[in-house]
Amino acid sequence: MDKLKRVLSGRDAEEPSGLAEVIDATSLGWGTRVKGFVACFAIGCLCSLLGSCLLWVPRKGLMLFAVFYTLGNIASIGSTLFLMGPMKQLKRMFEPTRLIATVVMLLCLILTLCSAFWWRKEGLALLFCILQFFALAWYSISFIPFARDAVKKCVSVCLS
Repeated sequence: MDKLKRVLSGRDAEEPSGLAEVIDATSLGWGTRVKGFVACFAIGCLCSLLGSCLLWVPRKGLMLFAVFYTLGNIASIGSTLFLMGPMKQLKRMFEPTRLIATVVMLLCLILTLCSAFWWRKEGLALLFCILQFFALAWYSISFIPFARDAVKKCVSVCLS
């Protein structure tokens, strides 16, 4: 269990130093991190579910769906900040292997909110929600070794 804690918190290969001791003394404990992760992830799932339910509200349903779905995805992504810490999460998000997926995902999140609030284009908001789903899925599988290759192979077999 200690090895899992070290890997998720980004301290797997590091030697303890004075700075590491200060960071450890001021950071959250493992139990608090897990509770924060579960709470934030549950809020994200609840927002996404609420958005799906609000989709059927007359006139404003699609806009409410786009907003709550996006907020749910932001909360779900934010939940991993509790496990790894903010800097480790940002470093891993912008590694060369997942840079494009991260940029597309963040761009879709922003464009969904822009189309809902400023442009007030419901069709565009729905399109960006769909793109957001695929971008988040592609980003998420980048953390699983060889998962992207398996998905590419599966899609190529299905299309040929």
